[in-house]
Amino acid sequence: QVQLVEFGGGLAQPGGSLRLTCVVSGTILSVYGVGWYRQAPGNQREFVAGMTLYGATDYADSVKGRFTISRDNAKNTVSLQMNALKPDDTAVYYCNAKVTSRTIFRRDESGYWGQGTQVTVSL
Repeated sequence: QVQLVEFGGGLAQPGGSLRLTCVVSGTILSVYGVGWYRQAPGNQREFVAGMTLYGATDYADSVKGRFTISRDNAKNTVSLQMNALKPDDTAVYYCNAKVTSRTIFRRDESGYWGQGTQVTVSL
C-alpha cells in the first residue's frame, strides 16, 4: 500500500504563486510515476502534471509554462510549483502515484490518491 498526504494549498490572488507538496509513504519501491490532478466543483477530476521514475514530465495544456512538477526521491516527496495562477485553477488538487511503468506516465491509470488540498485563486 502507498499513502499520500498533500500540503500547501490555500488562497492566492490571480497572478500569484503557490507550492503544493506531497509526502509519499508505505511501499515506496512500488511507486514509479507521480503526478497531480485537480477537480473543480461540478467538474470531473482532470490531469494536471506527471513525472516518470526517470524524470520525464507531462503537463496538461492549460498549465504548461506556469506549473512545474518535481520530485525528491531521497525525501519521498513530489511538489507542484504553480505560478501565474488564474481563477480557473481553483480546485481540489490531488497527489497521485502510479505503480505500473517506470518510463510512461499513464494519465488514465488510477494508482493511489491523496486526500486532496484546496487551492482557491481569487481577489
